[in-house]
Formats: sequence, C-alpha cells, structure tokens
Amino acid sequence: MSLVDPGAAPGLPAAGRLPVRAMIDASRARVVGRVRESEVIAAALAAGRSVLLEGPPGTGKTTLLRALAEGAGAGLELVEGNAELSPARLVGHHDPSRVLTEDYRPENFVPGPLVRALTSGALLYVEEVNRVPEETLNVLLGVLSERRLHVPRLGIVDAAPSFRLVAAMNPSDSVGTGRITPALYDRSCRVGFVHQDADEETAIVRRDHGVVDAGFLERAVRATRATRAHPELRLGSSVRGALDLVAVAASLAELRDVGLAGRLAAGAESTGTDAALAALTGRVQLLEGSTRTVEEVVAELWAASAPVDEQSGSGDGDAGKA
Repeated sequence: MSLVDPGAAPGLPAAGRLPVRAMIDASRARVVGRVRESEVIAAALAAGRSVLLEGPPGTGKTTLLRALAEGAGAGLELVEGNAELSPARLVGHHDPSRVLTEDYRPENFVPGPLVRALTSGALLYVEEVNRVPEETLNVLLGVLSERRLHVPRLGIVDAAPSFRLVAAMNPSDSVGTGRITPALYDRSCRVGFVHQDADEETAIVRRDHGVVDAGFLERAVRATRATRAHPELRLGSSVRGALDLVAVAASLAELRDVGLAGRLAAGAESTGTDAALAALTGRVQLLEGSTRTVEEVVAELWAASAPVDEQSGSGDGDAGKA
C-alpha cells in the first residue's frame, strides 16, 4: 500500500476527535494520581491539539501517555530525542539498494517514526525534544502547522485524523540541550509536571513492592524525596530511586537473612545503606564546589530518614540508632 494518497483533497487534513472519557478511564486504571494532568492532556488531545510535557525525569510522563494512547485506541510511536536524530531518521528514507535497480519509488521507501505515526494515526511521542537538532525540529513544526509532510521523491503524506504530536522536555538538565523555539510553544498546549506528593509516591512503590514491610517502604520514599531538597545536591532522585532502593534492599535482606523495617536493627542498617547507595548515588548530582562525595550525602540522608518516634518490636530498643 502506498504511503501517499494520490486522491487526497487539496485542503489540509483535519484532526479528528479522540474519546476523551476512554482516555481518562485508561489513565486512572494504570497511573497513580496525576488526575489533573491526565484530564488536561486528554482534553487537549481530544480537541485535536498537540501537547508539550515539561518536567523532571521520573514523573510519569511516558506512563501516562501510554495509558492515554491505549484509551484512545491509537498506537504510540516513541522517539528518543538526541543530537543524532536527523530528519532522515525521523521521516524515513528510500532503500539505497532498491533505488539502484528501481529508481525512487514509493514501494522502496522505508518509513521512519514520523511517517508511521502520520499514516497509522498514532501518537508521536518525542522525548527530550530540547536535544533535537534545529533542522529536525523544523520538520516537526511543519507537520504541526499543516498536518501534512512533504517528502522529497515520495510526495505528500497526510496525517490520519487521530495523529497527534506529544513532545517532552526536562528543564532541569541543561547538558546537551538547546533553547526551545517559541514556535513550538505557539503550536502546542503545555502541561507542566512536578514530583508527586509523598502519599502518591508511596502508593507507586507499594504497587510494585507490596510484600515489603510498610515502614521500610515509607522510609525509602522519605530518603529519596530528601535528595530533592538537600543543599549540596543540584539534582535529586525521582521515585524510580525509591523503587530500586526497595527492590535491592529486599534482595539483600534475603541474601543476608535480615528483616526489613522502618527502623532496622543495628546489624541490618548496613543493608539499607547499601541499597540506598546503589539506588540513589547515580541519580543525584552534587553542586559544584561541594567538598563531600555523593556517597557521603546519600548515606547521611538514609541515616536521617529513620523514624524518630518508632521503637523496634523485637527487643532491640535503640540499637538501630547506631
């Protein structure tokens, strides 16, 4: 089947409606919290608008979008934004070997994620859009304006009614990023993401690690959230750090035959510390000029996360405070 419809109407293709209630129901079934964000994004997509998601990593942007796409009955084409994302990689290319024998024909065009999304009516999700080269971003801007793509030696590719563009960016990481052109903001609805509150993050970790002691699980979330406010850290961990901390601690506890609790026994505290170091030190970044190591900061935060008003029920008393 040809990617180009030779009988396409001369007018620009229009966006069709998406089932907003089905998208909301799917997001509530799969995502903890994010009620406001899911409603706003679903409403914007249903109304035919493209969306820019802006917020730190690990705040559930991709998870939420997958759920919304599922509820809409649309596919999801995921594109990782980086400096190597050229227009050819985004759009597609003609198979060089076939061009030599067949010349340029629609049948030997290998579609990229943009063309696949346009023709199938999927949501095109571009992560880290502020890392995308300017010439590639200009291709996306053209599609946003016209819902139509002009491909050299192929022709015009019109967007299916359900096609939408969703882009995401992380403003807290400036390494390798560029300034987003106002033209992208002008053609999109922006939805900001922040880290969820403690109860929601605890619910996320409990969903994946429900068999782990509740006190330990809450402590892991508390230590992870503390990385975002520490004066010596430029970047703190997302809830993924708490998920990994609990997973590693559970495996270590089984290996070392120790029990997990909000306040660990003196001999078991090293298990929590080791898990915190493994899960968090790679996710946080020290401020320039700090005189301490990231390991020292994380170990301090883990020690400080122990509950101050909880006594061990195993007869250890205050032994866990050591």
